[in-house]
Amino acid sequence: MRYKEGTDRNQLMLMPDSLDSYVAEDNICRVIDRFVEKADLKSMGFKYAETKDIGCRPYSPQSMSKLYLYGYQNRVRSSRRLERETQRNVEVMWLMERLTPDDKTISNFRKDNAKALKALCRQFVQLCIKFGLVGKETEAYDGSKIKANNSRRNRYTEKTATEALARIDKKIDEYLALLDENDRAETRESKPDEQAVRKALEKLSDKKTTLEHVLKILEETGEDSLCTIDPDAKLMKQSGSKDFDVSYNVQTVVDGKHGLVIDYEVTNHGNDLNELSGMCEKSAEVLGTTEFQALADTGYSNGAELKKCDELGVLCFAPKPEPSHQPENPAFHREKFTYDQLRDSYTCPGGCELLHVRTRERDGYEVYANRAACLNCQQKKECTKSKTLREIERNPNQEYVDRADQRAKAQKALYRRRQQLSEPPFAVVKRIWGYSQYLCRGKEKVSAETALTFLAFNLLRAVNIMGVKPLLAALA
Repeated sequence: MRYKEGTDRNQLMLMPDSLDSYVAEDNICRVIDRFVEKADLKSMGFKYAETKDIGCRPYSPQSMSKLYLYGYQNRVRSSRRLERETQRNVEVMWLMERLTPDDKTISNFRKDNAKALKALCRQFVQLCIKFGLVGKETEAYDGSKIKANNSRRNRYTEKTATEALARIDKKIDEYLALLDENDRAETRESKPDEQAVRKALEKLSDKKTTLEHVLKILEETGEDSLCTIDPDAKLMKQSGSKDFDVSYNVQTVVDGKHGLVIDYEVTNHGNDLNELSGMCEKSAEVLGTTEFQALADTGYSNGAELKKCDELGVLCFAPKPEPSHQPENPAFHREKFTYDQLRDSYTCPGGCELLHVRTRERDGYEVYANRAACLNCQQKKECTKSKTLREIERNPNQEYVDRADQRAKAQKALYRRRQQLSEPPFAVVKRIWGYSQYLCRGKEKVSAETALTFLAFNLLRAVNIMGVKPLLAALA
């Protein structure tokens, strides 16, 4: 049996007469091209959106935006790889009209247009609202850790920086001793390599200067740690594991109608406790309304944040976390203590009243107890491990926490949608596309990367919903 045979490489062929013939009518490249051409890049603040009559002509921000959007949709983020795509990929040649910028030019575009790229991402969301792809009724909130371009070895606390300095000083003393030995060994055949020792001393000296600078910054700012490569990144526990790594916490808002990411925010906070109200405000700004339901997980259950959302007019759904250190006997769990708002007191399962005794200074929590009742209680050992009494702590904004929790429990079918909406964007970006670590450094540049990522995701999602030709017609 013979194999399939290809075309003879030396055979003359009649190729299509234009580059446009290589790009199908329903190719997503045409959507990217139409969207960017219609966008007002000048008002967004893109560099070189306006040109001068003198000097070297720059590449247009339209061409560079198209290149990056195509790259992020096709798992190509590196500026060097994007440069190669302009030389070999027919679709990129069509988008770029055969322009071939070098990798430095490509990299600088992303660096110089961080804020403008976020504005471009928002403009597409506004178009999706106009096209009816955004429901404005249910919004799902979630956060995920994405590793920074910074190794854990380049993160220092005051303790680790001091210890590293001590090791460097010891090593410098050893090398200086080697140089002294070198001076005494002038007549010997074997002696330390003086040039190599001096190079090592220079490196150690540079490292020492860096660590001294780190200690100075930590002292001035009061921060607990500092990363020398990307100072904006922080050590965080990774989602779904017990590992810690230097990362950013990316917050997203996903609309309930078609799962589009309507906004995002890059933070360096290790958890989501203080993020909900800010993200709800962003949602309200994008949607033009506060009359929507906000679905959030337990990590967002913060009384102060839920109160701000309530004042904003947003209806929040967020289960409250289970209290830690619960008694083994379920009859004495925290939820079995009932609160009387009029008397401002709790009633324990044994029927005793716990009155307000103090306010905790560090977080404003109210503490309730009844020492006399606990001392005479026959069930105290089942209720608490304390030898004296059982204390109940109450969040100063507990009523908002309880409301959000009750809504989530009362409307289980609606709340289940939170995971169905908020997880897919991160699954696509981090697992399918492989964007589990940033290439850029610094919060502003990382935000530009994130804008490109979610803009690419939304474009692809819109094409899957509407189709290329209807979307092109809508963008006309």
